[in-house]
Amino acid sequence: MVDRRGAVLFDLDGTLTVKYLDFDAIRAEIGITGGPILEAIADMDDVARARASRILDRHERDAAEASELHPGARETIAALRSRGWRVGIVTRNARRWATFVLSRHGVDVDGLWSREDGAIKPDPAGPLALCAAFGAEPGRSWMVGDYRFDIEAGVRAGMRTVLMIGDDAAPPYAADADYVIRRLDELLGMV
Repeated sequence: MVDRRGAVLFDLDGTLTVKYLDFDAIRAEIGITGGPILEAIADMDDVARARASRILDRHERDAAEASELHPGARETIAALRSRGWRVGIVTRNARRWATFVLSRHGVDVDGLWSREDGAIKPDPAGPLALCAAFGAEPGRSWMVGDYRFDIEAGVRAGMRTVLMIGDDAAPPYAADADYVIRRLDELLGMV
């Protein structure tokens, strides 16, 4: 049976939490010059991949331990769930640190897709898997994130997309999102 409302899926770092991971510092410490970190690590030999994975894990741990929610994040998720929406997280982060962040801040969600679960954003596998697990139609569901990979994954999954920019200027890929918001509670007037 398909949920009549669908699902609302969120990215974690930079969307629900204030951005803490310094991707340039991670790249520098690992020794890569640019591009997506996880994809670069996947292309390394076994020894380099193990070293890079340890570095990334330490940065993700530090970010999880220092994490702060964006204002209204917990309340927005609680309100969505009280209205009958299934809420999930789709993150490129490690499951253990994503779970740690949610637990630390008392955020209850219905599902989580992390990099250990399969293909990572911008691949739509995570959003599609959570929609399937929730019995929700992607076309009636939403993907909310702060980066182009979030928007690309949502578009490729056939979902409505929301780019969360906070106080930042809208990036060029904002044009690819269906909506652009500055605060998470703005979602409550949309869904």
